Amino acid sequence: MLMTRTEIIEKLKDILYSADPLIMEKGVDVSEDTRLAQDLGLSSIGMLYIAIAIEELFSIRFDNVGVSDFPTVRNIVDYISEKMR
Repeated sequence: MLMTRTEIIEKLKDILYSADPLIMEKGVDVSEDTRLAQDLGLSSIGMLYIAIAIEELFSIRFDNVGVSDFPTVRNIVDYISEKMR
């Protein structure tokens, strides 16, 4: 089933908030332009958790790439959209 970009972003927000509850507490507004490392301060362990959660939730696999290869939420959304086609 194809999802809209908005639906993908909403699901990614849930994953990000699960990976680091402080993101929500800090009031960071997660958008497509949000930078994972700089804006959210995610650690490598947090990034690994996100990669696993994305693979499970969207039924995709990261082929020769990892979440750390995607600097922004937009890059992840683009990748997920492409893999779900």
